[in-house]
Amino acid sequence: MAVKAQNYQNTWESLDKRPIPAWFENAKFGILVCWGPYSVPSWRRLEARKFGSYAEWYYASVMDNESNGGKAFHEANYGKDFEYRQFAPLFRAELWDPDRWARVFKDAGARYVVLTAKYHDGYSLWPTKVPHKKDWNSMNVGPKRDLVGDLTKAVRNAGLKMGLYYSIPDWESVPLSNGEYQINQKAVDKYGVDLKTYVNEICNPQLKELVLNYKPSVIFADAGEWTYDDEFWKTKELLSWLYNDSPVKDEIVVNDRFFKGMPGKHGDYASSEYADVEVGSRPWEESRGMGGSYGYNRTENLHDYQSSEQLIHELIDVVSRGGNMLLNVGPTADGRIPVIQQQRLHDIGQWLKTNGEAIYNTRKHSVAGIKSAGQQLYFTSKNNDLYCIFTRWHDSVEVDWATGNDVKNVSLLGYDGGITWRITEGNKLTVEIPKITIEKIPCLHAWSLKIERHKTE
Repeated sequence: MAVKAQNYQNTWESLDKRPIPAWFENAKFGILVCWGPYSVPSWRRLEARKFGSYAEWYYASVMDNESNGGKAFHEANYGKDFEYRQFAPLFRAELWDPDRWARVFKDAGARYVVLTAKYHDGYSLWPTKVPHKKDWNSMNVGPKRDLVGDLTKAVRNAGLKMGLYYSIPDWESVPLSNGEYQINQKAVDKYGVDLKTYVNEICNPQLKELVLNYKPSVIFADAGEWTYDDEFWKTKELLSWLYNDSPVKDEIVVNDRFFKGMPGKHGDYASSEYADVEVGSRPWEESRGMGGSYGYNRTENLHDYQSSEQLIHELIDVVSRGGNMLLNVGPTADGRIPVIQQQRLHDIGQWLKTNGEAIYNTRKHSVAGIKSAGQQLYFTSKNNDLYCIFTRWHDSVEVDWATGNDVKNVSLLGYDGGITWRITEGNKLTVEIPKITIEKIPCLHAWSLKIERHKTE
């Protein structure tokens, strides 16, 4: 009702007053899908530095790069004169089943999905009407189908929210200040347009086209923060239309990467990437791949991926600090989710079946996490209940801060037996962990205590 009651003006003072729709902070766990022509080569040499293994940057950081072996790889496998755009006809998605994807995401416990409708390479995963993209979209070259539309339908049929990622600049048209992200000048001259044309005839028209045609619940903008301000990108005009007049004005949420200087200051939520920003008091979301890349990278092997336990612990940590976790899936060019990624999603989903009560619809507690008795404890809250998620199955769990006489009952999610607990000196809550066999343990990787408290007037 608060969202509907406002008429937001074309100023940051007005736009920043919009409350974020509650569904987003309740969802806690989403899936990002990074998929496009870069999924054909799906290669980048792994580097230890942060962001150094992004295979989706093949156009800008691999195929012409001598220092990381990308140029040699490209010429050896595709030929010296093979352009990046020639990957699009090979991006066929011939094995793609959007309904299967949606089932995998739902079974993983995700509440929303975000698809890269357009990445930095400018390729559009829908039949855009923008004439500059006539020969650079999924209906006319490659899969010959509307990937955005087909996945949107499948995801919504599965009962999940659907969001769209959109790269504000294209490498072919928008020069970037950091040379690492600059493509070959020949491609810029051949395929790019001038900046004014790009903003007025590609970027903003496509964003409105996506909203009007697919009605996303999320717009995850990216790379606008690399260069140019809000006046250049006309961000205030776009957001005032989204919040006032668009068909998704009551449920849309947008992140903070539309223009230079926006991160952490404007937008409905702040977005971090592999924990690259400090999180403040605003709603926020952490995105990351299961390994070091978002796009599928064939050079990544088993030990380059986070384990299921590590990913579950990261989800718990993010939620305990009040955030959402957006975990990336990088499909193959033919439309398959790699089995190792499916396995990680399956394990997360199994854990959430038992512990979802401690994750979904919760909020950050005054104490997010503490070290106790050789393990990490994480805390979330919901109404009058407190949840303590612990990561090691020890004999007991001790919570040594102000619980005291407020505690009414303690239970272990997924366990039907009784739990012994007591309040000791200093208002310390001590919970005895039951001695049970592995066959009867509620789940693996982490466990959740529900601490019910007496209601206070």
